[in-house]
Amino acid sequence: MPNSVKPEGDKKPLLVYEHKLRSRYAETDQMGYVYHGRFLEYFEEARTEMIREAGVSYKALEDAGVMLPVMHVSLDYKRPAFYDELLSIRVKIFDEPATRLYTHYDVVGTDGKVKITGLVVLCFVDFKTRRPCPPPDFFVEGMKSFMESNG
Repeated sequence: MPNSVKPEGDKKPLLVYEHKLRSRYAETDQMGYVYHGRFLEYFEEARTEMIREAGVSYKALEDAGVMLPVMHVSLDYKRPAFYDELLSIRVKIFDEPATRLYTHYDVVGTDGKVKITGLVVLCFVDFKTRRPCPPPDFFVEGMKSFMESNG
């Protein structure tokens, strides 16, 4: 499993998906910075919306008996994000989904600078056996089609 937020080599992403959100007051600390733990929530929101845009939902995965738990997370903090800042959360996919789904992230501020980079590795797991499994065909097909039209 990777221990870096950078994809191997100079590989071109198969998909770059951008989700915008504005940081809220409750997400900041006394310095006015977005609290570091919030970025994982931002990643989840962007990833969920990316999957939804691909025509799939987490609910559909769960209804098919598949869970998608997080297996690994790494973050690199470059500069702070501030209260009420409009952030672009870019989700990048470099490899087609297999048993594991590797999602890379850049959080870009209104100044155009990267604030945070991250990696979240998820694993498709059979709900009954709690063992890793391949992603359902509808997920693979939805993501593949989405990658072809947006990559």
